[in-house]
Amino acid sequence: MNSTAVRADCAADPAGTLTFDLTAPAAAPAAASTLLLRRRGAAGAAPGSTVRLPLSGSGPGRLRAVLPASARLAEGRWDAYVEEPGAEGTWTVEPGLRDLRALVDRTPETGAPGVSARVPYPTADGRLALRCWVRAPHAEAGAVVGGPDGMTVEGVLYGVTAGEGAAVEARLPGEPARTHTVPLASPGGPAGAFAFTLPYAPPAAGPVAEAQLWQLWLIPAAGAEGVRISRILDDVWSRRTSFVYPSAPAAPGVLATPCYTADNDLCLRLEPAPAGR
Repeated sequence: MNSTAVRADCAADPAGTLTFDLTAPAAAPAAASTLLLRRRGAAGAAPGSTVRLPLSGSGPGRLRAVLPASARLAEGRWDAYVEEPGAEGTWTVEPGLRDLRALVDRTPETGAPGVSARVPYPTADGRLALRCWVRAPHAEAGAVVGGPDGMTVEGVLYGVTAGEGAAVEARLPGEPARTHTVPLASPGGPAGAFAFTLPYAPPAAGPVAEAQLWQLWLIPAAGAEGVRISRILDDVWSRRTSFVYPSAPAAPGVLATPCYTADNDLCLRLEPAPAGR
């Protein structure tokens, strides 16, 4: 691998198309090179886990690649590299400016079978990557309000219609017997809009010896498969530390907090309260 990195500015349009403008030193790759996107982890060896985008000259010392919104990328994290024709190895790509304003508060057609989202982001070691989601159907979380007794969530459902018996389940992974269900409401507004309130006390009634992440699933109708509630239709690649909600007592010695995972899935976190609280 070449020790000199290439820097890429990223811009998004409202449809989700991403444009990469690369700037590099004099020894930069030629316009015949490609921008390589490779799915991270063991999945990177599977078929369809690499995407090559042709690079073309867009100005002195500049190369451009375009990832159309229609391109198929599996859900996961994709690392970016530059490949030179005939050269061994790849160039590292570093993140430059990221203009992702067009991704904020995206509103896909509610009649679509699902949604996909791609957000360029800087990795912890300073490289450029894409976080990609493919959800069909999808339950997009909107406003989340953490109250003293429970959490209230509004959102929009894509790819399926809520019917009789629609509900939300709080599930504790690894313990299928610990599931709590609340009814789903249709508050009006856009097609597919939903709302629910999950009280903290029922999940906290069981033992909470350590931190627990209760996953939230929307059940569109009685007996239907669950749809994971997440928030992916904007420019935030990880909400785990950037979206912080207040904690509240859920039971003696137990605190409850709405939260997101690093993959932007909505959860309820239960944990033992600090001594003296």
